[in-house]
Amino acid sequence: MLDVFYLLLGIGVLTAGGEFLIRGALGVSNRIGMSPLLSGLIIVGFGTSMPELVVSVEAALSGQPDIAIGNVVGSNIANILLILGICAAITPLVISPLSLRRDALVVMASSFLFILLALDGSLGLIDAMILLILLILYLVWAYWTESKNSTTSESSLSGEVHKAEALEITVVPKSLIWTLAEVIGGLVLLIVGSQVLLKGAVGIAEGLGVSEALIGLTLVAVGTSLPELTISVMAALRKHADVAVGNILGSNIFNLLGILGVSAILQPIEVKGRVVQFDQWVMLGVSIVLYLFLFTSRKLSRVEGVLLLSGYLTYLGVSYFYFSN
Repeated sequence: MLDVFYLLLGIGVLTAGGEFLIRGALGVSNRIGMSPLLSGLIIVGFGTSMPELVVSVEAALSGQPDIAIGNVVGSNIANILLILGICAAITPLVISPLSLRRDALVVMASSFLFILLALDGSLGLIDAMILLILLILYLVWAYWTESKNSTTSESSLSGEVHKAEALEITVVPKSLIWTLAEVIGGLVLLIVGSQVLLKGAVGIAEGLGVSEALIGLTLVAVGTSLPELTISVMAALRKHADVAVGNILGSNIFNLLGILGVSAILQPIEVKGRVVQFDQWVMLGVSIVLYLFLFTSRKLSRVEGVLLLSGYLTYLGVSYFYFSN
């Protein structure tokens, strides 16, 4: 029970830390005159992935590669099947043609790239540099395509999605003192929360006799995805369906290219066991399924949302009964 308490406490502290950091960072962007487009693309994109980043870095440095990798792979699976499934069940989710051609394709390509880089059983320094360089190129490409062609209806719609992502965060500090306090406080909470969460996750794995990979792919992954869940569900309830899809696609790209890149630079990460046998293929498969769903009608229907949720329940069942050790 103490380990469960640590896990829940860690998730709560991580969620609060991520919220504070995003609000503080948006406060900084407002003070320096950063455009809403860039704020939504970078600050919200990075901010909602900060819990995954801190947990994966902490796990890698602590010699727990299964949690580090499982957290990222599991988060990407949960983002698509669980979060988009919930949001689509609330309201059909639309996507701009530009985001479909660019972001959804990059999610698939990043998933496939991860599989290729992990063929030798690890992610090392060279792999990390490849991932981070590609992340920078993606950000430049995304900002350029949306700002350069903002006069066209297609690019304008895609650009408005990233602007709206920033506007979904309604409580942004106005004063400099509160802005700095939320940035610093958010970072501290993220660090403390990651340590508490990892302590609980490892304890639960040992107590249940299951692998750390299973805990990382499920409990830790869902816990660190709460910022994405919060923003996407809020957007869906407000009928800002395009924001929900854009937030998840951006988060999955940041997870694979940014989080694994930073983690592997600090410490080479082994990729082995069930992630190689099963989970990486599920991650690639669900990204392809999502693309096909979006490609057919430029949206996710409620029926497709239910199918995604059913897929996540199936994934959890197979994970526990066939890959628990």
